[in-house]
Amino acid sequence: MNFDLNSIWFILVGVLFTGYAMLDGFDLGIGALHLFTRKDEERRVMLNSIGPVWDGNEVWLVTGGGALFAAFPNAYATVFSGFYLALILLLFALIFRGVAIEFRSKQPMYWWRQMWDIGFAAGSILSALLIGVAMGNIAYGIPIGPDGEFAGSFFSLLTPYPLLLGVTTVALFMMHGAIYGLMKTEGELHDKLRRWAMNAIIFFVVCAAITTMATLLYVPHMAERIKDHPWLFSIALANMLAIANIPREFYHGRDWYAFLSSCATMLTLMALFGINQYPYMVYSQPNPENSLTIYNAASSHKTLGVMLVIAGIGVPAVLAYTTCIYWIFRGKVKVDRMSY
Repeated sequence: MNFDLNSIWFILVGVLFTGYAMLDGFDLGIGALHLFTRKDEERRVMLNSIGPVWDGNEVWLVTGGGALFAAFPNAYATVFSGFYLALILLLFALIFRGVAIEFRSKQPMYWWRQMWDIGFAAGSILSALLIGVAMGNIAYGIPIGPDGEFAGSFFSLLTPYPLLLGVTTVALFMMHGAIYGLMKTEGELHDKLRRWAMNAIIFFVVCAAITTMATLLYVPHMAERIKDHPWLFSIALANMLAIANIPREFYHGRDWYAFLSSCATMLTLMALFGINQYPYMVYSQPNPENSLTIYNAASSHKTLGVMLVIAGIGVPAVLAYTTCIYWIFRGKVKVDRMSY
């Protein structure tokens, strides 16, 4: 990998989306688990565990999308036109989920709260599924014409491999959210989350194993760089160790370390994705010569340089804000009259 401006921006966009996966991933996981309990107070505790941070976590998605648009506008245009209906669904799911969080406790009626509870859970699951399906299509490849335009349809995106990656993403976020919930709750809900977390870990491990085999068999270009550079297998090994460490830490009751291992799992998975995807931004299948790369889809060299300076100022500010918020709202969740 040559560390020119194009490669640096490829890495930076990846870092922003990885940050989103690690932070908003547990928000979506909490949402996916929301209906597993029927007690109103327990649902309120789950909402309040993410209440102070969920909107800030989504800033990483907005920032990543903005960086993609500014640094690689041709790739942005192809992806957002080709995935238009899927992205609109994702947008509505995220919006409806946010509205559900805010509206849910505004009225005491059971039907009112149940309606928003279902909306919150459905929006969370759909968001996780669509994110995984989108990444599955980017990895597998999509039909791109010589003009760089998407040459398929919405239903051509719903092939088995992207759908498998979508289910795996839901499983990953459910596990991530359950472990986060363990750190924020206590009492009966904490015990329930421990059971859910164990099931979610098993669900994710099974999905991850199937996805790995499917990738090696049906998406061989996503393993070529590791084959050509054996030292990169260390990242795959780190990923396997991170996954294996989750149930180990969980078994010993070290929830914080289990959560860190879950974050490390996401970090190494995204690293493997980026390494094997490089230098492609959007891989063309079945015509690789039509693929959009970090060079033919990028902005001008001057634009990339100016934006890098801006990113050097903005990203540390976002990191500082995120750190501050998590420090302020650390500890177990308590429900009072000011809670969701």
